[in-house]
Formats: sequence, structure tokens, C-alpha cells
Amino acid sequence: MNPFQESLARALRLVVGGDPALFEIVARSLAVSGLACLLACALGLVLGGWLAVSRFPARGAVVTVLNTFLAVPSVVVGLVVYLLLSRSGPFGFLGWLFSFKAMVFAQVLLVLPVCTALTRQVVEDAERANGEQLRSMGASGALRSLLLAFDERYALLTVLLACFGRAISEVGAVMIVGGNIEGFTRVMTTAIALETSKGDLPLALALGLVLLVVVLGLNAGIALITRWRGAHAEGVVLAGTA
Repeated sequence: MNPFQESLARALRLVVGGDPALFEIVARSLAVSGLACLLACALGLVLGGWLAVSRFPARGAVVTVLNTFLAVPSVVVGLVVYLLLSRSGPFGFLGWLFSFKAMVFAQVLLVLPVCTALTRQVVEDAERANGEQLRSMGASGALRSLLLAFDERYALLTVLLACFGRAISEVGAVMIVGGNIEGFTRVMTTAIALETSKGDLPLALALGLVLLVVVLGLNAGIALITRWRGAHAEGVVLAGTA
């Protein structure tokens, strides 16, 4: 058995055997990314829906800046949060640096532009298709945004899953602001980087397998929702023509 096969076999034993250290890291990763996505998406859905139906002079510039933030590397976000939370920073008095809260804060800033931009696109496309009808009925911008978002709820659900995938798979921001402290701020991606550098390949592979399963599950969920949405829309069309 070569070293890769041996490491993979040991990694599988860690996963199947329910290694406590392994699943502690997994649980912390899910908690950080889950809470960050909950906070970011709660705000991002509102901002994206508002931006989709609003018209103001600087709207084009705001959309351009928002889309630019989609490509900002996670290490840059981590650096900004580090400077904000450091002792000499404006929020240093909070004492959040190298903590669970700091990692959540960093991922909120990372996910918020993604959720806002994708929500804006989904609702704006729906606005082009059905907005005129809603405006003719006297619906306000806020009501139009709410109705269009509800109509596109399955598309927005895929947005939420995509945001969680973005959060759970990033490494740079949480590494910088969390410090990768064992038992406190170590998550799957940072642990994989650390254990690989230490040569502990079985644990790194085990965490990689779990992360792969999580990401695969998210993508499968997106595919199923998209497929179900298409089938549902086709059924509505057929029922309307019957």
C-alpha cells in the first residue's frame, strides 16, 4: 500500500469511526458558516430586492461596485476585518479578534455582496417580466419587491445555498481573523491547510472528504431545486392551457 492509499484508508477510518477531534472541527465550521449566512442573507435579500426595484441617479455605480465585490479575494476581506478588530482599530474595544465572532463577522462581509448581487439579479429579471403589471395595479416598490421575491423563491433558495457554499469553502478570511486556534477557531479549511503543512495527511484528507460531501450536497440541492422548479413551472403552463 502506497502512502496515499494508506493516508486515505486512515482518513476513512477517522470519518466512519466518528473521530471527536474531526467532528468538533466540522461542527464549528458549520456553526460559523451557518450563522454568517443567516445574518448576511437576511440583510442581502432585503438589499438586493430593494436595489432591483429602486431607481436613483447613482444606481448604476452601486451595482458596478457591488458586482466588483464578488471578485474580492477572501484574504482581502480578512485583512480589512483584522484591521477593524485589532487593538488599534475602530472596533478593537470589542475584543473579537481571534474568536468565533470575528470569523462570523468576516464571513458576513464575504457573503453579503454575493447574496445582494444575486438577489438583485433574480428580482430584477422578474421585475422586467412582471413589474409593469404590478405597477399598473398600484403596487409600491416595497410590495413589488416582496411579491417578486416570493414568486422567485426557488431561485432565491439556490442563492442561499450558493452563499453557504461560498462561506464553508473559504479559508483566507477565517485564517487571518480566527488565528486557527485548536479547540476554539479551527475550521475545516484552515485545519486542512495546517495539517497538510504538518504532514498529518489522514486528518487533512478526512476533513477534505467531509468538506467535499458538504459542497456536493449543496450542489445536489441546487440541482434538485432547479429541476423541481422547472417541472413545477411546466405543470403550471400545461394546467393553464388545458
